[in-house]
Amino acid sequence: MTTRNDSLQLFTHLIEAYTDGRIDVEYYGNGVLGSHSEIFDAVQAGDVEMGCFAPYVDIVPGGMLNWMPWTVSNFRQAAVAYDPNGGIIFDVMTEAWHEVGFKLLWSAPQGAYGIANTVRPLTKPEDFDGWKFRVSGSLGFVKTMENMGSGTSLQLETIPWSDLYQALQTGVVDGCWNIWPSLVQERHYEVIDYYTPLNFGWDTNNVVMNEQLYDSLPADLQDAIHWASLKAEEQNYEAIQRAVLPSIQAVEDAGVEIYWITDEERAAFREAANMSAIWDELCKPWLDEHYPGQNMTQIIQDELDRIIAETPSVV
Repeated sequence: MTTRNDSLQLFTHLIEAYTDGRIDVEYYGNGVLGSHSEIFDAVQAGDVEMGCFAPYVDIVPGGMLNWMPWTVSNFRQAAVAYDPNGGIIFDVMTEAWHEVGFKLLWSAPQGAYGIANTVRPLTKPEDFDGWKFRVSGSLGFVKTMENMGSGTSLQLETIPWSDLYQALQTGVVDGCWNIWPSLVQERHYEVIDYYTPLNFGWDTNNVVMNEQLYDSLPADLQDAIHWASLKAEEQNYEAIQRAVLPSIQAVEDAGVEIYWITDEERAAFREAANMSAIWDELCKPWLDEHYPGQNMTQIIQDELDRIIAETPSVV
């Protein structure tokens, strides 16, 4: 995504500036250094110093906590939950990344997920009936979709993101989760007919560093990286929010029918998702292992509920 790449490049420039040139980070974007998993392995081994990753559970066992569905749903909520200075999700993801040898620096938000499709306006869970729906390897999202489509003939299909346009165009799948900017930048609005801003999940990637290298740095350089992280994250939040409104307009101009779901309608999807059971299955075992005796599952959910209550859902 263009906005994220710009923020990552800013991050590298800020590190150089804040360290008076003592650290010079060379930026390689758009997969130049390899696939997602290849770059992950390289940073873990220390052959590459930093990277920006989606913390899928096959590489970060605690990574599901980065983006459990039906938690934060807008930028103001995310700014609190992912705050590098004490945000509940940032803190627990710091532990998740530490487990695999990385230092979490900041999070690059991309926005809230809605549901795009070629079948009908999505207004209630029963509308999933008959759909073939594209999912990724994010298990929390997969189980959430399974629950929301329970009792219908919804079929879930694992398809690479790069193949999604053609899959929608040819009818291999009828729907997918998506964010406003991707609908435009990936031109998915050309091959869908309907979009519901359900805002049921939050998409953010993590910017991380080889932890052994980070720990070897003197305190002043660690501080410089921290301040560069804060500034780059702030810029990323501003840039992606600026991209949302023109993206909405572009989707409307393309003839996609947008269904602006009500709070009551949205609540029906959340109830169908049965998130407490998914948290118990996916999150609680890892949290109990890493935070024994602390009931961390409940602590996180209570804090997220507080953030949501204080910051109502908006685009």
